[in-house]
This record gives sequence, C-alpha cells and structure tokens, in this order.
Amino acid sequence: MRRAVRFCTGGVMILVMALLVWISGCSGGRGNPVTSALRQPTAPSLAPYVATPEGVVDEMLRMAEVGKDDLIYDLGSGDGRIVIEAARRYGARGVGVELDPELVQRARDNARQVNVSHLVEFRQQDVMTVDLSPASVVTLYLSRAANLKLRPRLLDQLRPSTRVVSHEFDMGDWRPDAVLRVRDEDAGFRTLFLWRIGRNPPLQA
Repeated sequence: MRRAVRFCTGGVMILVMALLVWISGCSGGRGNPVTSALRQPTAPSLAPYVATPEGVVDEMLRMAEVGKDDLIYDLGSGDGRIVIEAARRYGARGVGVELDPELVQRARDNARQVNVSHLVEFRQQDVMTVDLSPASVVTLYLSRAANLKLRPRLLDQLRPSTRVVSHEFDMGDWRPDAVLRVRDEDAGFRTLFLWRIGRNPPLQA
C-alpha cells in the first residue's frame, strides 16, 4: 500500500511539473492564440472602425472645398480613403491618424496602388496626441462623444478658417457653418457637418 501511495504522489508531482512547464512555455510562445490574445494590450479607441462610403468621401471633400494647397488630417483614418482620394483627385497632401496597425498598413498599401504615397502619410497614433496645428482641413468619422473630447484640441490648435468636417456626428453647442444630408444607397441618408475655426464659437470652449 505504501509503495502505491508513493507511486501516486510521484505521478501527481510529475503532472504538476509538466503543467508548469507547459504554462511557462505558453507565456513566452508567440504561437499560442489564447496567450497571445491575453498579452495584447487593450488600446484606447474613440470609435470602432466603420468605413466611410465613397460617395460620402466625395461630399466631405467638396464640403471642405479641398484644393491642392490643403493639408488634410483625417482622425481615425481607417484604410486611408479620405486622404488618398483628396490626393488623387485634388493633389492635396494628407495625414491619416489611426490606432490599428493593420489599417495603417492597408492605407499605405492603398496609397501605393494609386501612386499618391508622395502626398500622404499614415501614422499609428492616438488622435488625442496629434499636433493638429499644420492642418488646413480636418475630417472626422468617430462618435459624438469623441468629437466633444476632441473639440478643445481643435479650437486650441487649429488656425482661423481651418475647415472641420464630421461625418454623422455634431459637436454639441458648437453650431456648424453648414449641414449637408447625403443620400447613401446602403444607409438611406448620411449627415455631414462643417465648421470653420473662428466662426460660431461654442458657448463653452
């Protein structure tokens, strides 16, 4: 009986040691999908990625009166379609700011495919840390809460007459200079808002 007890105890010890080795290997192994998912940091995001329809992109650029002398900052740029289209159609320069590294790479690839890489750049960065002062146009498709969070930075950093265009979401008591309803085949109507820095300042900046 005692020998059997010793055998069982030794077997349990071996199983425990094997389990510890396996856990240790998984914690350092990049190939394990469970531990890889656990190790990935949860990055702050102001809004989930939803692509802007091409027709809406066109209207946003028209609304902002984009020209070849403009520098567009697209905050939450996704696959880069807004700054790429501004570069392709108007010769404008653009900076896309996006938190997701896969979307940043996709945007760079998209820019190369239409030969506008010399006019645009894409940064993997939190939009709340970006220096916006060089921009003459800022485009947004985030959320109302994100817009309100960004609003003080827009008002503090952007120069007078800089145009800000938001797809779908307003900025509280900051009254827009223009509102445009755009028909979209998939979602009915989309709403676009335009502000010019220095006009119609909000009640609480």
